[in-house]
Amino acid sequence: MPVKTVAVLPARAIVRWLAKGARDIQAYPGIAAFYGVSFWAMAFVLGSVFRTRPEYTMSIASGCLLLGPFLALGLYEVSRRREQGLPAELTASVICWHSHIRSMGMLVLVLIVLELLWGRASLIVFAVFFNTGMPSTTGVIQAVFNPENWEFVVAYTLVGGFFAALVFALSVVSIPMILDRDTDAISAAITSLEVVLRNTPVMLIWGATITLLVGFALALPFSAGLVLVGPLMGHASWHAYRAAVQWP
Repeated sequence: MPVKTVAVLPARAIVRWLAKGARDIQAYPGIAAFYGVSFWAMAFVLGSVFRTRPEYTMSIASGCLLLGPFLALGLYEVSRRREQGLPAELTASVICWHSHIRSMGMLVLVLIVLELLWGRASLIVFAVFFNTGMPSTTGVIQAVFNPENWEFVVAYTLVGGFFAALVFALSVVSIPMILDRDTDAISAAITSLEVVLRNTPVMLIWGATITLLVGFALALPFSAGLVLVGPLMGHASWHAYRAAVQWP
């Protein structure tokens, strides 16, 4: 089996990933729109949960982080085929996981465990700081912006940040690697961690870039920006993998 090389990445590489992702969208706008609407639907569900049952917001958010990379798998397939000069189709992108079901299933299992732990930790934080009962949506907003509740904000941020960083580190290149090389989930996850450890500053900037762009998309009316930003992040993530993990 060929031995991979984890490259040292410059910060300016992020601009190239985004530019290549934009060109992939231009090449297949219909496919991008399909996945963009799917990402928007996830945001709609997340917003609905926050308005009705805010204590489960972190759980649903982690579920979206779990589902998002697998939706992006179809976008990876489009970028991969375009990179090889092959035509891309929506149907093929939707079912591209089929031949990698074992490795993908193992990685899904790991991420589901993290999701459950994340959700449980989130509920514990709420229970500790709101021992009189779970707050309403208005109560959560007031708690976040109330200077007297800084302990709750810090604890909630630390818990969410830890699990978000762990999910990001395990999945940043593992899923596109499984699609590209049909490798096992353990090797893919280890490679993803290697990429993050070898390029920590760049990966932090990349994670912040994703967060900022998604946040901007969510801030637009009806979160409509996700229809564009979601596919852009998916395509760009493929190019991030191709730059970070090199094969002979």
